[in-house]
Amino acid sequence: MLILTCFYKNDLDWLHMIGYYMGRFSSVYKPEVVFCLTGCCCNVKMPNFVQIFGRLKSVVIGMIHLKALPGIAINTVCIVVSALERQSSPGCTKPIKEIISTACYEADMYQSADVDGILIENMFDIPWQRPEQIGPETVASITAACTAIKKTIRSLPIGVHVLAGGNKEALAIAKAAGLQFIRAEGYVFSHVGDEGLHHSCAAELTRYRCHIGAEDVHIFTDIKKKHCAHAITSDVSIGDTAKAAELFLSDGVVVTGTATGVASDTADLQEVQQAVSIPVLVGSGVTETNLSDYMSAEAMIVGTHFKMAGDIRNTVDKNRVKQFMAKVRELRKEQKQPAEKTTAEYETPYWSSFHVHAEGE
Repeated sequence: MLILTCFYKNDLDWLHMIGYYMGRFSSVYKPEVVFCLTGCCCNVKMPNFVQIFGRLKSVVIGMIHLKALPGIAINTVCIVVSALERQSSPGCTKPIKEIISTACYEADMYQSADVDGILIENMFDIPWQRPEQIGPETVASITAACTAIKKTIRSLPIGVHVLAGGNKEALAIAKAAGLQFIRAEGYVFSHVGDEGLHHSCAAELTRYRCHIGAEDVHIFTDIKKKHCAHAITSDVSIGDTAKAAELFLSDGVVVTGTATGVASDTADLQEVQQAVSIPVLVGSGVTETNLSDYMSAEAMIVGTHFKMAGDIRNTVDKNRVKQFMAKVRELRKEQKQPAEKTTAEYETPYWSSFHVHAEGE
């Protein structure tokens, strides 16, 4: 039996320690280990979050809403906004090359405006489908778009969200395109979305992540998500929902308003922050006006506000993004948060006391 006793600074320290000593002693002693750990620790997912985005708080993730993809039988509305006119014209699904070109153009604008990350989503695949209805043409199109954006933007972390509830598809896309994270729906408990009923997918999704070797892809999970009815879980608070997601190995939880562009309830945000130790992201309704209400979150996912005239149907407005990020930097200074990545304390093991006792049988 191998007994390890240590004082440790954070969770990553003892993970380093476990790996080292398991490798050192496994060939001599039976793999039976007892750990006596004392001291204080932080959640190991926090340093992972910092390594992805370069900071721990007030990360800004800009949304890229892909235009309606091939196979979507709808008429889209293109809104053109200028200082002098606003006009709309009906159209149909655009060629995939044009969709990808627009997405790459928006990604480049985000990068030049100094956002911290990008999230790609098939927002305009309306009506949204349930996971079992999502076809290979959708997965192929999103993969092509993500791959092109990844080649265009090499300095920013990128994630993908496949509507509705296409979480396994998102993981596969992220693995193929080399993305850092996905946004997942219906991770714990059940809810009714406007596309139908969703059930918990945590067990299947985390096992699938291991199956395809995508353990480096982080899963940020919506809780009590927008565009959904939650009557069947009305006796479960948003804080308890977040705790369940943390227990089921979520890498971070996303708090939203009731619909796209609707501000998240700050009371919900505070309740979730108090309930869990994993990153908490705000997933809707953040604007330059209410920005200060959400700066305590680990990240803010911003889409509608970054569009021309604040209309989700429009393309990204670089000036709106730059103005927003200027306000973010101003608020960060007030909060005295470091702007650059600081992971040294997570990468250097520190033990004020360490004792090993090994006893063979």
